Amino acid sequence: MEERPPVSERLRVLDYFTLFKSRKWWAAVVLLEGFGKRQIGLYMWVKRGDSWRRKHKFVIQDEESWEAIKEAVERFLPKLMGP
Repeated sequence: MEERPPVSERLRVLDYFTLFKSRKWWAAVVLLEGFGKRQIGLYMWVKRGDSWRRKHKFVIQDEESWEAIKEAVERFLPKLMGP
Protein backbone atom coordinates (compact mmCIF):
# COMPACT_ATOMS: atom_id res chain seq x y z
CA MET A 1 0.00 0.00 0.00
CA GLU A 2 1.31 3.41 -0.97
CA GLU A 3 2.05 5.83 1.84
CA ARG A 4 -0.33 8.80 2.17
CA PRO A 5 0.97 12.30 1.56
CA PRO A 6 2.41 13.84 4.75
CA VAL A 7 0.25 16.97 5.00
CA SER A 8 -0.70 18.88 8.13
CA GLU A 9 -2.97 17.02 10.55
CA ARG A 10 -5.34 20.01 10.38
CA LEU A 11 -6.08 19.15 6.75
CA ARG A 12 -7.89 16.04 5.52
CA VAL A 13 -6.58 14.34 2.37
CA LEU A 14 -9.56 13.51 0.14
CA ASP A 15 -7.53 12.26 -2.82
CA TYR A 16 -4.06 12.62 -4.28
CA PHE A 17 -1.93 11.87 -7.32
CA THR A 18 1.82 11.31 -7.03
CA LEU A 19 3.70 13.08 -9.82
CA PHE A 20 7.02 11.50 -8.89
CA LYS A 21 8.63 9.89 -5.90
CA SER A 22 12.22 8.85 -5.23
CA ARG A 23 14.12 7.97 -2.08
CA LYS A 24 14.73 11.68 -1.44
CA TRP A 25 11.97 13.64 -3.24
CA TRP A 26 8.19 13.35 -3.50
CA ALA A 27 5.86 15.59 -5.52
CA ALA A 28 2.08 15.26 -5.55
CA VAL A 29 -1.19 17.00 -6.30
CA VAL A 30 -3.46 16.70 -3.26
CA LEU A 31 -7.19 17.42 -2.85
CA LEU A 32 -7.58 18.72 0.69
CA GLU A 33 -10.35 19.76 3.02
CA GLY A 34 -9.78 22.00 5.99
CA PHE A 35 -11.17 25.04 7.75
CA GLY A 36 -14.54 24.52 6.05
CA LYS A 37 -13.32 24.52 2.46
CA ARG A 38 -11.61 22.40 -0.17
CA GLN A 39 -8.42 23.25 -1.99
CA ILE A 40 -5.89 21.66 -4.30
CA GLY A 41 -2.28 21.67 -3.16
CA LEU A 42 0.81 21.02 -5.25
CA TYR A 43 3.39 19.71 -2.81
CA MET A 44 7.05 18.82 -2.85
CA TRP A 45 8.61 17.04 0.11
CA VAL A 46 12.20 16.08 0.84
CA LYS A 47 13.18 13.07 2.95
CA ARG A 48 15.12 13.96 6.10
CA GLY A 49 16.15 10.87 8.00
CA ASP A 50 13.07 8.68 8.23
CA SER A 51 10.45 11.39 7.66
CA TRP A 52 9.19 13.61 4.86
CA ARG A 53 9.48 17.39 5.30
CA ARG A 54 7.56 19.85 3.17
CA LYS A 55 9.84 21.81 0.86
CA HIS A 56 7.21 23.61 -1.28
CA LYS A 57 3.44 24.05 -1.30
CA PHE A 58 1.30 25.87 -3.85
CA VAL A 59 -2.46 26.10 -3.30
CA ILE A 60 -5.24 26.52 -5.84
CA GLN A 61 -8.37 27.87 -4.17
CA ASP A 62 -10.86 27.93 -7.04
CA GLU A 63 -11.38 27.33 -10.74
CA GLU A 64 -10.84 31.00 -11.63
CA SER A 65 -7.39 30.94 -10.02
CA TRP A 66 -6.56 27.70 -11.83
CA GLU A 67 -7.55 29.18 -15.20
CA ALA A 68 -5.24 32.16 -14.63
CA ILE A 69 -2.35 29.88 -13.65
CA LYS A 70 -2.98 27.53 -16.57
CA GLU A 71 -3.12 30.41 -19.05
CA ALA A 72 0.17 31.85 -17.78
CA VAL A 73 1.96 28.48 -17.94
CA GLU A 74 0.60 27.69 -21.40
CA ARG A 75 1.97 31.03 -22.63
CA PHE A 76 5.49 29.80 -21.81
CA LEU A 77 5.20 26.20 -23.02
CA PRO A 78 6.21 26.96 -26.64
CA LYS A 79 9.35 28.67 -25.32
CA LEU A 80 10.61 25.47 -23.67
CA MET A 81 12.04 24.34 -27.01
CA GLY A 82 14.35 27.34 -27.31
CA PRO A 83 14.37 30.97 -28.40
